[in-house]
Amino acid sequence: MLATLLLPLLVIHIASGFIALSFGLAAMASRKAGSGFHARAGDAFCLSMSAMTVSAAVLTAWEPDRLTLGAAIWTFYLVHSARNAARDRTEALGRASRWLAPLGVSASLLFIHGGLMAQASLEGEFQGTPAAAYFVFGAAATLASLSDLSLLLRDRLGPRQRIARHLWRMVVAYLLAVTSLFLGQQDDVFPFMAGSPILFLPSLSTLGFLLFWTLRVRLARDWLGHGRRRPHKNDSTPSQQEPA
Repeated sequence: MLATLLLPLLVIHIASGFIALSFGLAAMASRKAGSGFHARAGDAFCLSMSAMTVSAAVLTAWEPDRLTLGAAIWTFYLVHSARNAARDRTEALGRASRWLAPLGVSASLLFIHGGLMAQASLEGEFQGTPAAAYFVFGAAATLASLSDLSLLLRDRLGPRQRIARHLWRMVVAYLLAVTSLFLGQQDDVFPFMAGSPILFLPSLSTLGFLLFWTLRVRLARDWLGHGRRRPHKNDSTPSQQEPA
């Protein structure tokens, strides 16, 4: 009976995960600034990731898994805070971003508590996961929450900061999903390749993409991915860069 009830959730979780990975890859591969396709692919990624993370959180109620629950909450928070950063083009902090901040804090607390429980156990594990894994996730989630705190205190984002916030949060969410599939589920999904170094390529490629675009947004003058048009001497006003 229980298996019958959980089967639809499991199907939703798996299907939405594959859809999210497909649209996330499409969004990363498409032109960023001024691209309608990029925005549509991003919206589809956000919707499918929401279905994947909510179903994962519900499934953990029957099979307690602190790491999965924390990762589901944190990924949901990352995706929606990133989407809000992209959609809200005013410099003021939107109401949705304020309401999402507690989700990030709750994920941090879940990870840190899981790590402390693992440290206190004789095996050095909690629910089959070592303390180090909890603390790595906890450190990353805490850094994201600290950036929220800084943002709440400043109450505004500049254009470059807004795009950087959107970028790293979306890509980290994608990294969590792709790592969960290719490395976390390799025995179930890729048993014929279990243990192969090839399964690390999706995660490493995503990390490379994140590093490249983070440096570009933070450091490059042409940080939107297209150049400025040089003003003509007959132009009455200088041209401006297309908004993100």
